[in-house]
Amino acid sequence: MNAVDGSDHYEAAVEGPSPSLLVIVLDTNPHAWALLAPTLPLSKAIANILVFINAHLAVNNANQVAVVASHSHRAVWLYPRPPSSSSSEDVEMTNDQPPKLDDANKYRPFALIENSLLASLRDLISTTAEKDVATTSTTQMAGALTLALSYINKATVLYSDTTSSSKPATNAIDAPENTTGLQSRILVVSVSGDLAHQYIPIMNTTFAAQRLRIPIDILKLAGDTVFLQQASDTTKGIYMHLRSPQGLLQYLMMAFLPDQMARKHLVAPTQEVVDFRAACFCHRKVVDVGFVCSICLSIFCSPPEGAICLTCSTHLALGDYGAKPAVVPRKKKKKRRVNGGGGDTPSARGTPVPGE
Repeated sequence: MNAVDGSDHYEAAVEGPSPSLLVIVLDTNPHAWALLAPTLPLSKAIANILVFINAHLAVNNANQVAVVASHSHRAVWLYPRPPSSSSSEDVEMTNDQPPKLDDANKYRPFALIENSLLASLRDLISTTAEKDVATTSTTQMAGALTLALSYINKATVLYSDTTSSSKPATNAIDAPENTTGLQSRILVVSVSGDLAHQYIPIMNTTFAAQRLRIPIDILKLAGDTVFLQQASDTTKGIYMHLRSPQGLLQYLMMAFLPDQMARKHLVAPTQEVVDFRAACFCHRKVVDVGFVCSICLSIFCSPPEGAICLTCSTHLALGDYGAKPAVVPRKKKKKRRVNGGGGDTPSARGTPVPGE
C-alpha cells in the first residue's frame, strides 16, 4: 500500500548537497583603509562583500555565514552579533531582534544580515578611540582567525548532533575527506602589511586549520605578508593578490564562491611562488637565514646573549660559523686522448690504419 499511496516518497530521506559554512575575516585596519580609500573605499568593499554573502546563501538554503572584524586593537564579531547581556552566564551567540524592514521587495534573510553587519561595523568604528589607532598600525589577525576556528568547531558539533539521529556523522579529523558533514572554510580579506609580531599565533591557527581540513582563502587587497600566504598554501586554500582592487566583486564571485566540493571540478587559482620565510623569536623580524634551537626549534636572527635560548633556556652550542671557507669539491678534468692513446692497456690503443 505504501507504493500505491506514495508513502515511500515521504518516508525516504532526501540526499542533497552538504551545507557550507563561510567565515569571513574582514581586516578593518583604519590606517590601511585610509591609504586604499582613493581606489576602493571601505563602504564600497562592504557593499561588494554583502553581495558575495547573498550569493553564498542563495546557493544552498542550508548554507551559513559568519563575519569577524580584525581591528587594530581587537577582534570582534560583526555577524552574528553577540548578545548584549551583562550576566556572567555562558549563552549561545544569537542574532538581534529582527529589525523593521522598510523595503518589502528585499529578501528577508539578506536584509537581516545586512542590517546586523552594518550596525556592528558602526559600533566598532564609533567605539575606536584615537589612542587605539595611534598606538599600532597593524591588525589583530591572529585573534580573528582564532575566533573563526572556534565558531567553526561549535557549528560542526551542532550540525553533527542534529544529523546523528538519521546517520552517523563523519569525523573531520579521522576521515580522509569529510564529504557528508558541514563544509567549512575561512576567507580573509586583508589590507594590512607586516604581521611578523603575530607569527607564532598565526602559525598555530594555520596548523589547527590544516588538521581539521579547513581551507584558508586569502584575498589580499593591499600590503604584503608572507604568513597569510603560507597559511593558504598549507591548508590548500586560494591566495590572490589584487593589483587593481576595483574588480573586487568579480574576484569574489569567480574565485571564492565555490566550496570544497565544487573546487574539485574547477581549475582554482594557484600560487606560483610561495615565500616560506619565518620570523625570529627575538625581534619579530622576517629573516632569510637564522639560528634554530635544536630543542624547541626557536628561530633567532643572531645568536642570543650568552648562547641561552630565550624560549626553553637551553645552552646552545655555537660552532665557528664563517671561520673556515666552505670546501667545494672540484670536478677533475679528464686528459684528452689523441687517437685513443694515452694508456697502456690494449683497449687504449689507436685505431689501426689500413695497409700497415
